[in-house]
Amino acid sequence: QVQLVESGGGLVQAGGSLRLSCAASGRTFRLYHMGWFRQAPGKEREFVAAISWSGESTYYADSVKGRFTISRDNAKNTEYLQMNSLKPEDTAVYYCAATGSGSYGSESDYDYWGQGTQVTVSS
Repeated sequence: QVQLVESGGGLVQAGGSLRLSCAASGRTFRLYHMGWFRQAPGKEREFVAAISWSGESTYYADSVKGRFTISRDNAKNTEYLQMNSLKPEDTAVYYCAATGSGSYGSESDYDYWGQGTQVTVSS
């Protein structure tokens, strides 16, 4: 069992930066691949980024590639999402998630979810 708690969301102007954190409980955090998803009002939840259990492999949605960076610190049981050059279209609730499977890109791949943190980017 893994419990996930996101933090770091807030209001930022376009072009600004935020860093989201996802703190995980449990000693097995290092065994899970981790991901970030987001859901904008009126839209379905979408994949943002994922990172392998070791941190050696990362994956990004095209819409955030080059602007967002996913990372993890297994010693701290924490995952991060550094978001730079933010755009109004990045406004959404951001969720972290954990998966024990080898797939990353779909909601159905993930076993555990956080409660979400709101990111609002003003123009």
